[in-house]
Amino acid sequence: MKKVAVLTLVKGLLALLILNVLSSFVYHRFDLTEDRRYTLSEEALRTVQKFDAPVIVDVLLDGKLPAEFAKLRTETRLLLEQFASSNENIKFDFVNPIAEGGSREQTISELQQIGLTPANVTIEENGKVSQELVFPWAMVNYNNKTVKVPLLKNKLGSSSEDRINNSVQQLEYAFADAFTKLSLKEKKRVAVIKGNGELGDIHLADYLTTIRDYYNIGAITLDSVSDNPQKVLDRLNNFDLALIAKPTEAFTDAEKFVLDQFIVNGGKSIWLIDQVAMELDSLFNENASSVAIPRDLNLNDFFFKYGVRINSVLVNDLYNTPIVLATGEADESQYNPLPWVYHPMVFSKNDHPINKNIEASRLQFANALDTLSNSNTKTIILQSSPLSKADGTPKQISLNILNQQPDQQLYMNKGNLPMGVLIEGEFTSAFTNRVKPVTLKETLENGPKNKMIVIADGDIIKNQLRNGRPLQLGYDKWTNNTYGNKEFLVNGTNYLLDDTGLINIRNKKVTIPLLDPKKIANSKSKWQLINTGIPVLLTVIFGLVFHYLRKKKFSA
Repeated sequence: MKKVAVLTLVKGLLALLILNVLSSFVYHRFDLTEDRRYTLSEEALRTVQKFDAPVIVDVLLDGKLPAEFAKLRTETRLLLEQFASSNENIKFDFVNPIAEGGSREQTISELQQIGLTPANVTIEENGKVSQELVFPWAMVNYNNKTVKVPLLKNKLGSSSEDRINNSVQQLEYAFADAFTKLSLKEKKRVAVIKGNGELGDIHLADYLTTIRDYYNIGAITLDSVSDNPQKVLDRLNNFDLALIAKPTEAFTDAEKFVLDQFIVNGGKSIWLIDQVAMELDSLFNENASSVAIPRDLNLNDFFFKYGVRINSVLVNDLYNTPIVLATGEADESQYNPLPWVYHPMVFSKNDHPINKNIEASRLQFANALDTLSNSNTKTIILQSSPLSKADGTPKQISLNILNQQPDQQLYMNKGNLPMGVLIEGEFTSAFTNRVKPVTLKETLENGPKNKMIVIADGDIIKNQLRNGRPLQLGYDKWTNNTYGNKEFLVNGTNYLLDDTGLINIRNKKVTIPLLDPKKIANSKSKWQLINTGIPVLLTVIFGLVFHYLRKKKFSA
């Protein structure tokens, strides 16, 4: 009997040894989570397949961390293990930048200079409150190129649980996006359209700098259309997307026809249009007021054919972003922010990859638009809050409204005004069955499947300046708030030009259940008793039963 037992034990140990040896050669992780959190999408896996040299990922989340950041570190590690299992060239390590050698203050300053913003976190534990400085970033390095990856995803009004969910949910996209930037060899091309009073390069600087990681950028001036429209169209056809950012001068029919043929031939486009002439600076006068008037850009018939009408109204929204009454930059911190109903704060519906999981966007003197019935598919990607309304123009706008309490009843059942739309379909020329303003070669009436974005606000892309230098798009230097304008526009650009489906990773929904700290504090004694008392009780019961059975066996 003993020999059989020993033989069985030896066989079991041998099987266990063989299983361990085989597992060292074959890696597989079973993802049993409901949201498939630890299963990378095919799009994400493709982003690391092209690397044939080491890719080093330095994650700046090591050392003693608050609970939520420790959770973020764990999720980041698990995600990078998945990428590394797909390509052995992916190497990663976790470091604490503040704990490294050198002065703490100097290290923090150097990290901030390269754009790594720290997170100041308040920790409350056992009645004690402390402050922690954390750098939730990763640096992905490949062939002397480095891409910064933000790990923390903040949204206005988010709780700690929401912040962790938002951060974890965007991790796969953030790293896949970084790997894509590092592996790009042939970039698509974006044309910045000029010639009709569009925003200058200095006000587009941060957006253009950001998309330069993905695309090559050039400028096309439409002034030459009157002399040689075919040459302008030929140049434009060398680009994949046209950006028209806040034009202030009317387009001629010839210019519209050139842009129309670019679009019908498959060119993507982003239109950022102000249909009303009004600027905040125009209110800083002795009367503290100015008149908002309609702006005629001669684009109504153009957009009508594609299924959109931009109305000459101003969106007045009770959910808005503040302004300050400042005319200089001497001391930006001395001004008090005041709510301004004509600068809507737009919270996206999270119903499309373009607006998924992003911070609220800030619009300024935005207009409302209507979608019109045709064969194209329209998706509203920006809209005002339920407590908003459209103010007709011409209209006197005065800073005196800052002293008046808005009547909420005037906003009831008038909100949810569309301000941005994605149009998809097989586009028909806006000049179909019309006399052509100029002669172009091989003009098309109907084109292949295409996409365009129309936003009824030109300032959504405009970055502020400090001492003549551009600031981050979406950052307001007067209130120190950061809005989601840049991420929204970059997502939109990627969606229009993305052929790999990478943008669809943003649709992945991850839910991380976290413990309620209030319940933990209130039930602390109970759970301590359960965790210590039950094991002791079970041990005592087991001992008594064992003693009883042993006594019964030997007394028989």
